[in-house]
Amino acid sequence: MRPTEPAPLLAAAQDGDRAATARLLSLVERGGEPAHEVGRLCHPISGHAYTLGLTGAPGAGKSTLTNALVSQLRTADAEARIGVLAVDPSSPFSGGAILGDRVRMTDHVLDPSVFIRSMATRGHLGGLALATPEAVRVLDAVGHRWVIVETVGVGQVEVEIVGAADTTVVVVNPGWGDAVQANKAGLMEIGDVFVINKADRPGVDDTRRDLEQMLDLSETRAWRPPIVATDAVNGKGIDDLVDAVTGHRSHLETTGELTARRERRLRDELALIVTQRLRRRADSLLEAGERDELEAAVVSRRLDPWTAADQVLAGLPGA
Repeated sequence: MRPTEPAPLLAAAQDGDRAATARLLSLVERGGEPAHEVGRLCHPISGHAYTLGLTGAPGAGKSTLTNALVSQLRTADAEARIGVLAVDPSSPFSGGAILGDRVRMTDHVLDPSVFIRSMATRGHLGGLALATPEAVRVLDAVGHRWVIVETVGVGQVEVEIVGAADTTVVVVNPGWGDAVQANKAGLMEIGDVFVINKADRPGVDDTRRDLEQMLDLSETRAWRPPIVATDAVNGKGIDDLVDAVTGHRSHLETTGELTARRERRLRDELALIVTQRLRRRADSLLEAGERDELEAAVVSRRLDPWTAADQVLAGLPGA
């Protein structure tokens, strides 16, 4: 009989049961008390994995790059266990997702040291499912020393990857676009390493120049993000990417910034959990009739939204 409760599932996953790991992640995605119990069990024994975030515009080749990156990491350390979370966009109508990133990662399907999981954004802005930090914690707790989070790549809201990663890799292509668009997307601010993928195409030098110019104009930081050219399909430049990532990791560890980043993540996660729970409590106070009445009053301008909100929050315990 396979375990179904969080505690025995975690024990089985720590012993290498991949099905148990998958069930833990399913509990996290579904939310509710079982997800909370998974978090309570995993939190004390996590904090060891190094988290790498890959983000960039759709079509930049992030999944192929992730596949090549995993191969390079496994070659460098045959004992390394690697987890991959590929976050896919959900349909706003059905809530379903294509979950197609694993199609480009077939090289590792049979590798027992690599665990690949596709997750749906479920409509969450930013391309990161709300369950992603908990999923990272699960993979960390069961022994994965690298966790790669590949995000959807949906424009300005890509900055949310920073909340889940130690090192953020921004992937672009040759002819990526002018510097104004680069800065507008916010990618210059979040990137710790920049990758020009599909470097077999023309325009690599121009794209590198644009990135360098934008870095020159950006706020001075202790770490200047390196720019690496890769051709992920043919495995070119992947060793340079690994060197850039490990260089950034060394910088974070030496300066103490790695600890600071992880502490900020936990504080942000705590604030998010509190906010979500308060919202659910507020929603429970808005019974159908009261909601309709308040909304009608706001729409007719007999009541302003702030006063209406005050009336709702007044019903919360301690308000």
